Amino acid sequence: MSTRTRLYFRSFILLLSIVSIAFIWILLPFYGAIFWGVILAIIFAPVQRKLLHKTKGRKTLSALLNLAFILLIVIIPVILLSGAIIQEIMSLYKRMDSGDINVAAYLEQIIASLPPSITESLHRFGIANLDDIGAKFSAFAMSAGQFLTKQAVSIGSNTFQFIVGLGVMLYLLFFLLKDGSDLARHCSTLVPLSEDQKSHLFRKFTTVVRATVKGNIAVAATQGALGGIMFWILDVDGALFWGVLMGVLSLLPAVGASLIWAPVAIYFFSTGAVTQGIILTAFGLLVIGLADNVLRPLLVGKDTKIPDYVILISTLGGLSLFGLNGFVIGPLIAAMFMACWDLFPSAIQRQDDLQDANLLEVHAGPIDTIEPPSNNTETLKT
Repeated sequence: MSTRTRLYFRSFILLLSIVSIAFIWILLPFYGAIFWGVILAIIFAPVQRKLLHKTKGRKTLSALLNLAFILLIVIIPVILLSGAIIQEIMSLYKRMDSGDINVAAYLEQIIASLPPSITESLHRFGIANLDDIGAKFSAFAMSAGQFLTKQAVSIGSNTFQFIVGLGVMLYLLFFLLKDGSDLARHCSTLVPLSEDQKSHLFRKFTTVVRATVKGNIAVAATQGALGGIMFWILDVDGALFWGVLMGVLSLLPAVGASLIWAPVAIYFFSTGAVTQGIILTAFGLLVIGLADNVLRPLLVGKDTKIPDYVILISTLGGLSLFGLNGFVIGPLIAAMFMACWDLFPSAIQRQDDLQDANLLEVHAGPIDTIEPPSNNTETLKT
């Protein structure tokens, strides 16, 4: 490569980097809508293929039918559930603000029922004023309620922004369903890897997306529904809210839903409601916990082939960096990290093979121009 050609190539790479960064910067305000549009397109790609077969290859009609299907089973139920949760949060906050729900009193009941050894340990660590603990916990609960209420109000006040984001997601989703396969093939040609490597990475990407979203949502919905129903049976205030919160926390493997039902069970035991405490503890361990232990390996770990500890850490990191979107982004980045490192030895071996082949070609070039002796009988006679 000449100096002029090398300069042109570097200038083009610089220009390509600048316009790519600028394009990503423009898309950042709608990254959530774009992200979920891509995720839903990947998840419902098998449905699109079946609809294409049914409609005899009419892409537009198939994409419209698929989009209507997604609206009915995913988007509309999520919007309705979100509205119910917002109402439940605001109702709980009003009851806490009016004193109907006294978090400090509940905490004091739990602390008062603790064994003397635990109480002595609290004194040993300098936690002697239990009333102060209750007051601080009550203040924390009130501030958390205020934060949740403000978030709910901000969601309601930003209706226009929500509608715009939803419209962008649906618009993008339609075209991804319609032309997604062609776009994927075009993107594949732009990746400077071998066909085997590209196939491995694309297959890993789609597998992790489908397994993570479908598996985690199935586990979250199951655990949240079970926990919410049990809270409703035991007459716990805000059963819908606590059930949804258990569902969200169940995105964290192993510990998820127990962060909600375990403290409630402790409260039952501390206040003398032993029967309710036993029922909730048994249900939490044997039913809610079993759902996590059975469903998650089948739906998530089996397809992704990612260790549970990697899923847990990557999910926590994704949630802390990207919010709720992180429960997909975190495991996805972890899976692509592992897939790329799995391909690394083969890439090194491929590079070595190419170098060896080039060396052989250079050394064997002049010899290959010499024709082998002829076996013609006439030549032998002469």
